[in-house]
Amino acid sequence: MRFLFITALTAIASYFALMIMPWWIPMLIGFLLILALPMRKNWQSFLATGLGAAICYTLATLRADQANDHILSRKMAVLFHLPSYPLMIAVTALIGFITAGLGGWTASALRRIFQNKNLKGAVTAGKQSSS
Repeated sequence: MRFLFITALTAIASYFALMIMPWWIPMLIGFLLILALPMRKNWQSFLATGLGAAICYTLATLRADQANDHILSRKMAVLFHLPSYPLMIAVTALIGFITAGLGGWTASALRRIFQNKNLKGAVTAGKQSSS
């Protein structure tokens, strides 16, 4: 349930943030979400935030693409030597997936590092006080 919640929250927050902020903001949103709502495994954090951002990037790209009758995506597809503009939309979603996924993974790994240090510090302090 938490996986779906983080995915949806990432998608919604990123969609609105992308209207006024740079392309990498879903990475920061994913990072902050995983810090606030941790997942059990790093790969779950990567996948949840990555899927949320991919959904966000797909919707935002489709919205902009419909508004200009696919002109920009066709030209970008030619620039990237892609056979069609839907593939350009998929590449955009992939970039969003990777960036936000790495943000979520980084937060999960960082959280584990600090949890392990706190556990080691508590065990060390317990050994010193019992001596």
